[in-house]
Amino acid sequence: MIRRLTLVGLLFLAACGQERPDPVLTSELTSPVDVALRWRPEAGAAGQVVEYANAAGGDYVVLEFAPPSRGSYRHPDLIPDTPFYYRVRPVHGPASATVDIALPPGDEVPETDGHEWARPRGSGGGAHPLSSPEAAPGRLVAEVKHANGILLTWEDRAEGEEGYLVELKPEGAADYRVAARLDPDVTSFGLITLPDEKTATYRVRAFRFGAPSNLTHQRTGKV
Repeated sequence: MIRRLTLVGLLFLAACGQERPDPVLTSELTSPVDVALRWRPEAGAAGQVVEYANAAGGDYVVLEFAPPSRGSYRHPDLIPDTPFYYRVRPVHGPASATVDIALPPGDEVPETDGHEWARPRGSGGGAHPLSSPEAAPGRLVAEVKHANGILLTWEDRAEGEEGYLVELKPEGAADYRVAARLDPDVTSFGLITLPDEKTATYRVRAFRFGAPSNLTHQRTGKV
C-alpha cells in the first residue's frame, strides 16, 4: 500500500510539473518607469513579436518584431503607477528572395505624388500551406518611385497566412527589421523609407503567429 501511494504521489507531482512549466518570458522593473524583458527564443522561428497591454485580457500592442536571435527588450519611460502585461509570440513563415535597393540622394518628393501607389493592394489566393517552402512570396520586384519611395510587388503563394511582413536590412546592419505588417493576400505595397533605409536589402514574408508565451506583469512606481 505504501508503494502504491508513493507511485500515485509521483505521478501527481509529474502532472503538476507539466502544468507549471518554466516561464519563457520574465520581466524586471529596472527603475520606477522602466521594464526589462527577457525570453527564450523559439528554435526555428523567424523572430518573436513583443507585445504589451494594460490589462491581462486587454488589447495587446506590438512593441517590436525582434530578430530570431534576440532574447531581450527594454520598455522605457512608462506611465507611472500603471500595470503593464507582456507576452511574446513566435513568428513562423517563409520569406521571399531578396532585392537590393539604392535610392537617389536627397528627400525630394514630387508635388503631384499623392502616394496612391503606396496603398496595399491584394490579388492573392495562394495554395501552399505556410509550413511549405513553396509558400514563400514569389517574384518580388522593387520599383523606385522617388527619393524616398519604393513600390514592392510580389506573388502570393501562401494559404492560411495571417498576413505579410515587409522586412529590410539597411546597409551595414546585422539583422533584418520589420518595416510593415500587412493583411493576408496583399501583393503590392509602397514603402516610404527612413533616412537609414535608402540603401538596403528587402524581402517579404508570409507569416502566422505561434502560441503566446506566459504573461508577465509589472506595475510602474510612483514618481
